[in-house]
Amino acid sequence: MTIPPSLDFYSAQVLRDHVQHTLAFYVDRAIDPSGGCYHYFLNDGKVYDTHSRHLVSSTRFVFVWAMAARHFSDPRYLAHARHAVNFLRSAHFNADSGGYAWELQWRDGRAQVTDQTHHCYGLAFVLLAYAHAVMAGIEEARPWLYEVFATLEHRFWQNEHHLYADEADAHWRLSPYRGQNANMHMTEACLAAYEATADAQFLDRAETVAKAVIQGLARQGEGELKGLLWEHYHDDWTIDWAYNKGDSRNIFRPWGYQPGHFTEWAKLLVLLAQHRPQEWLLPSAEFLFQTALTRAWDEPHGGLYYGFAPDGAICFPEKYHWVQCETLASAAVLGAHTNNPQYWIWYERLWQYCWTHWVDHQHGAWFRLLSRDNRHVTEEKSPAGKVDYHTTGACYEMMRALAARRQA
Repeated sequence: MTIPPSLDFYSAQVLRDHVQHTLAFYVDRAIDPSGGCYHYFLNDGKVYDTHSRHLVSSTRFVFVWAMAARHFSDPRYLAHARHAVNFLRSAHFNADSGGYAWELQWRDGRAQVTDQTHHCYGLAFVLLAYAHAVMAGIEEARPWLYEVFATLEHRFWQNEHHLYADEADAHWRLSPYRGQNANMHMTEACLAAYEATADAQFLDRAETVAKAVIQGLARQGEGELKGLLWEHYHDDWTIDWAYNKGDSRNIFRPWGYQPGHFTEWAKLLVLLAQHRPQEWLLPSAEFLFQTALTRAWDEPHGGLYYGFAPDGAICFPEKYHWVQCETLASAAVLGAHTNNPQYWIWYERLWQYCWTHWVDHQHGAWFRLLSRDNRHVTEEKSPAGKVDYHTTGACYEMMRALAARRQA
């Protein structure tokens, strides 16, 4: 697939058209009339599991439909957003515990919880979902937004560290595991909650967490590792180098440095700086972006690897879609904020690569996983957690960045 000469990735209309092409994969096949959305799709759009529901997909579908409702006139998007919000609240929410089921089976209009583990990562996406629902005009989600934030503060916030713990059992007993990923997505969710409510407590929390991660956790490494952000920690927030060491392909807790999280953090730091400028934010964002491209860009085949080891060796040979998406968005956000043409060079280079290899021009949406040399290695387009949240979200951020670039 070559890029037509007329395709201009600096054009908002080109990006809008691409989002709609992505949404078309889901819009007529994702809705389960009995409740919520189907979560598991093959490359051709076939639903391969009609009963399993995962909290991350349920929340991300709210984001996908709510953002589409704000950007496009198709009335189906708002209807789908309401449908997804109602399922999140009625099927996943447990009024007795205040938590949300991590996984459940949905049959005959009833939910059977199969995993009631409480994950800060999952609740971060509940907060994000309600924030975007409010911004789409679904006002009933506003009190739920504050409710889940209160739960997060009560159950996971550790004030002595200025960070959130990661996991608790069904009785809210914390596990000793700590992770940066949940805190990254709490930063994202708090920024969205601030935009939805203009309530400064959410911006305060986003700033506090970001500072603890970037100026605290990332400073633990020594030598060339100083400033790089490891994923896994002990309960005192010292680095756990051994956690999941044999599992570099884990979709939620992989071993190794994650260049996609470097660029995702870079994007979030710039977005935070737009609301609350601080001297440390932009240099940190630029360092993380540049480090990700230096250490993880595959020069012969294009794209960024999933992870690399502390010695710099690539520890997972295949590539994930979301890493490319977040790096694209980060390049655009940094380019608009700094006026440095190098970011726009990366933006163009990444789009050339992604348009050629990742976009499914036949069926819609993006492929999920490719080999190092960009061959298909799975027929699963969207298992648990994908639903093209990263894909569409990156495009919306690119549109905002390009609008800011035109106004500069």
